[in-house]
Amino acid sequence: MLPFKLIYSDGYYLPIGEHVFPAEKYRRIRDRLVASGVAEASDFLEPHPASDQDILLAHTSEYVDKLMTGTLSSREELELEVPFSHELVEAFWLAAGGSMLAARQALVDGVAISIGGGFHHAFPDHGEGFCMIHDVAVAIRRLQRDGKIRTAMTVDCDVHQGNGTAVIFAGTRASSDPLPSASGSPPAMHGIRRRNANAGDVFTISLHQHNNYPLWKPPSSIDVDLPDGIEDDAYLAWLDNALSSGLRQFQPDLLCYLAGADPYKEDQLGGLSLTIEGLKKRDELVFRVAQAKGIPVMVTFAGGYAQNVEDTVTIHSNTVIAAKEVFAVTK
Repeated sequence: MLPFKLIYSDGYYLPIGEHVFPAEKYRRIRDRLVASGVAEASDFLEPHPASDQDILLAHTSEYVDKLMTGTLSSREELELEVPFSHELVEAFWLAAGGSMLAARQALVDGVAISIGGGFHHAFPDHGEGFCMIHDVAVAIRRLQRDGKIRTAMTVDCDVHQGNGTAVIFAGTRASSDPLPSASGSPPAMHGIRRRNANAGDVFTISLHQHNNYPLWKPPSSIDVDLPDGIEDDAYLAWLDNALSSGLRQFQPDLLCYLAGADPYKEDQLGGLSLTIEGLKKRDELVFRVAQAKGIPVMVTFAGGYAQNVEDTVTIHSNTVIAAKEVFAVTK
């Protein structure tokens, strides 16, 4: 038995047909974890869909109404980059419910992982880049509304910048202190965005490839714009620096980790050069920092588009294994 819970539903499957987004990855991850003995049936919790009121905590009523009535404009559907359907709406409401459950469970066990979610390109009033609803933002706002947490930090390690996250939580910016230098040549840093670090309740960190989607990258609290082809050691150094800098400035009640698989060197939509082993070390680093600081951490899986879908499944499964290795020692 795992020392934490995995949140999963067959309803996480996105009904989008033939697509670069491997909608079947969620089921494959669940099956891999069980078949390999990493997890057993009792480790899984089944989420319920978020309510419409939950979704409205992060999205505008006009946008939610368009989704519920199927009245998006042609341009709005095009921006989603996935074919709209009412079944897809239901899948995203469920993903938001899964992230809410993972966040609540993390407060109980110290860590919880939703085998789904991480749709960080969703804005309050529209969706982009395969993301209809921002499940992590919904989860944070619901826990804040319920008085379970006051502050949160998002740590986004998807290869693509979390533009929706940055806009939804635009109130919190980092101080003017620069990131400590890492070994090797520094990436083209486009910002530690300099605004008042005390002006918001959610601190956002995004570690991403600069020359990649989205073209316009709204400022997170800390953005680390990485050069093409960066490898394991340099990536881990920059992540360590970003976490250290963020946690010097901000004390979150919950850390929301978007563990994207797409920094992988063979990802179809990425241009970084991390190995499978390096990505597991990335996960271990985030978990060890959270554990050392006593910060509960909820995990969503975000993107992953490897040429071989089994590589994506391995990377995501390794996130669960890393959490088991880090958090088992305290249970």
